[in-house]
Amino acid sequence: MIAERGQLRTARMVCEPSSMSAERQSFRQLIRNYLQSVPPARLVKVFAEEYFGTFLRSLPGVEGFVLRYVLYRALFQRLDGFCYVYPGARLSHTYGISAGRNLMINAGAFLYGRGGLRFGDDVMIGPNAVIVSSQHRFDDPRVPMVYQGHKTDFVDIGSDVWIGANAVILPGVTVADGTVISAGAVVTRDTEPYSIVGGVPATQIGMRPRLVEASANADACQTRA
Repeated sequence: MIAERGQLRTARMVCEPSSMSAERQSFRQLIRNYLQSVPPARLVKVFAEEYFGTFLRSLPGVEGFVLRYVLYRALFQRLDGFCYVYPGARLSHTYGISAGRNLMINAGAFLYGRGGLRFGDDVMIGPNAVIVSSQHRFDDPRVPMVYQGHKTDFVDIGSDVWIGANAVILPGVTVADGTVISAGAVVTRDTEPYSIVGGVPATQIGMRPRLVEASANADACQTRA
C-alpha cells in the first residue's frame, strides 16, 4: 500500500508540472495571437475602453450620458454628434467604430468594432442587441478553434435604422437605410432599404412606407379634402 501511494504521488508530481506547462504555453499562444492581430496604437484604446468604460458603464443620470459620450468621442474612429449610451451597454474595439448623429445604444447592447463598424444618422439599438464585425475562424479541423484567430468583416448600418431588443447582426452585413430589425432576429445577410426583417436567420417580413410614398399619400388626402 505504501509503495502504491508513493508511486501515485510520483505520478501526480510528474503530471502536474507537464499540465501546468501546457496551460502556460496555451495562454502564451493566445496572448501572442491577440497582440499580433491588434497593433499597439489600437491596443492603447482597447485598454482605455476596458478600464474607463468599466467605471462609467453603470453611471446613472445625465452625468453618465455625458461622461460616456466624452469617452467614446475620444475613442471612436469618427463620431459626428452626441451619442446616447445607456447604462450597461458595452463597446469593444471602438477604434473601428464610426457613427453619424443621434446614435442611441440601449442597456445591455454589445458592439464589437474589430473589423470595422459604421453607423449612419438616427440609429436606435435596442436592449441586449449584439453587433459584431469579427468572429472566430473554424475552417481548419486540425487546429482547435480557440487558436485559429479571428476573421474580420466590415458591418455597415445605414441611417434611420431601428435594431430591436436581443437582435444579432453578424460580420459582413450591410443594413440599408430605413431598415427595422425585429426583436430576436439574427441578421446574416444584407437588407433592402425600408424593409422589416425578422426571424432566425432574418428574412424580410414587411416594408415600411418610403418618403415618396408617404408624400404621395399626404397629397392624395389633401386633394380629397
